[in-house]
Amino acid sequence: MSCFATQKNSETRSLTGVTKSGYDTWLSDQPKPVQTWINGSGFKAKAGAVTIFPDKTGAPNNALVVLEDDQDLWSWGAAAVRLPAGRYCLSPEPGADVAYNACLGWALGSYDFDRYRKRSEPVRELIWPKHADRKLITAMYEGIYLTRDLVNTPASDMGPEELAAAASALSQTFGAHCETIVGEDLLTQNFPMIHAVGRASTRAPRLIDLRWGNPGHPKVTLVGKGVCFDTGGLDLKPSSGMLMMKKDMGGAAQVLGLSRMIMEMELPVCLRVLIPAVENSVSGNAFRPLDILNTRKGLTVEVGNTDAEGRLVLGDALALACEETPELLIDFATLTGAARVALGTDLPALFCNSDTLAAALSQGGLTAKDPTWRLPLHQAYTGMLDSKIADTNNVSSGGYAGAITAALFLEKFVEPDVEWAHFDLMSWNTSTKPGRPEGGEAQGIRGVFLALQARFTSQG
Repeated sequence: MSCFATQKNSETRSLTGVTKSGYDTWLSDQPKPVQTWINGSGFKAKAGAVTIFPDKTGAPNNALVVLEDDQDLWSWGAAAVRLPAGRYCLSPEPGADVAYNACLGWALGSYDFDRYRKRSEPVRELIWPKHADRKLITAMYEGIYLTRDLVNTPASDMGPEELAAAASALSQTFGAHCETIVGEDLLTQNFPMIHAVGRASTRAPRLIDLRWGNPGHPKVTLVGKGVCFDTGGLDLKPSSGMLMMKKDMGGAAQVLGLSRMIMEMELPVCLRVLIPAVENSVSGNAFRPLDILNTRKGLTVEVGNTDAEGRLVLGDALALACEETPELLIDFATLTGAARVALGTDLPALFCNSDTLAAALSQGGLTAKDPTWRLPLHQAYTGMLDSKIADTNNVSSGGYAGAITAALFLEKFVEPDVEWAHFDLMSWNTSTKPGRPEGGEAQGIRGVFLALQARFTSQG
């Protein structure tokens, strides 16, 4: 059931958004009975707070949500779950910016993962405001819903094959082309690290390759880590560390959600999406600590830890991406715990080899209220990845700068003349906040979409 409607019904309530700073003025302008009603209810004007109050007839047909400021997104998400079930119409009719925030926030707050149970909450419907950009808002929330759904789905139903099926279904929706290289074919087509990481699972590893758009447009390639479950391999995780590993394909989910936005909004780009989809499992043919792996790039990698597998599969995919020299290359990965220690679970780490690109992506995130934080590709730490018998190790020699050394490892597979950004993210809300329910989350992609839209629309 949609959280939006196009027409009022007999029970539609008027919904007004008021900022915290403007609340006292708004209340003083209300009729005395309304002031008495609201004050008598003990209502506190905090961001995200909602209340129902009477209209001129005394019927409780009006609703109020308090906003942090004019650009608040998340209080609208709170309203979508805190108001009584029913249909709501914004009053007064908002301008385009407020309508965008209200509708997107409302949609994100209305999300519910109901694949395995009935919806726990009734839907509150918002009538589309007159000035809302319905196409853009729909593209944004449908992309985020896709990402959340993929991450929330347990590994029993979201293995490499199912992830490939999700990419194929998306490609069919938008007339894209999707190919998948599976199992032993990864070796014959020179993706040895993807094969090595995924070969121990009964679910064959694969490389998903989706293409969309006019080949004459600028090439934009997205790469997403698709480790559908990570045991840690022979360097086995403890049960506490393994518990959340269904979300280790969160990078793949991000790029599919972002791709949906790009295709639905028809950005003038030639899009390519690469997802190495594997399970890092334990069996007799699992790759081992101190094994030496060949790579598509031609480098050799000593395996310092089998639980640092995401960077291995990404290495082969990044090398493939660079073979056609895209104008822009962006990868997303649930890569390191070190990034979470440094920045927490809500703030993805951004690494970038271009100051101009980093600034554009950071600004996009701020505009979208989808922030990231740039960390350095500190070249002095490259030596921490040295190996005595191979070109590089997959992990650093010490316990420091784990997010940076992981990014430096990935950089080895990126050509210097390709503009590249790497997002190291959680892809999960550890608790429920307005508009952001506990569970799988889209992080960074709203900001990246705005940056891409600004860059390539202006080029066109």
